[in-house]
Amino acid sequence: MSDFEAQLRAASLRVTRPRLAVLTALRDHPHVDTETVIELVRTAHPGVSHQTVYDVLRALTDAGLVRRIQPAGALARYESRVGDNHHHVVCRSCGAIADVECAVGHAPCLTASDDHGFVVDEAEVVYWGTCPACAAERTRQ
Repeated sequence: MSDFEAQLRAASLRVTRPRLAVLTALRDHPHVDTETVIELVRTAHPGVSHQTVYDVLRALTDAGLVRRIQPAGALARYESRVGDNHHHVVCRSCGAIADVECAVGHAPCLTASDDHGFVVDEAEVVYWGTCPACAAERTRQ
């Protein structure tokens, strides 16, 4: 049994080819939008419909096997890295996204200066800047 099959079963989800294909696509191509997931899945499985991929993404996200991120002004993106408190850095120029580990210690951003009585279990931090490729392009111009 593959890791993906075990993850699906542990989440009480049936193991299907579309679910396995979406998990594979996200493992191999993190931070992709829905249309890219559809293209990747349909390359391997041409008969999978757009709606099936949408449904699979929703089911996997609801089950906690996939994380949906949506930086301000950008399309929603998906990744299979879940269960930790990592953050993202986004290029303002090309939209590239990379993972960033939590800054210092064990999830320090989960200790809010004033939590207003909330039980905080996740923090969403997005760093913005220019990726190395775009910065190099700017210096060439």
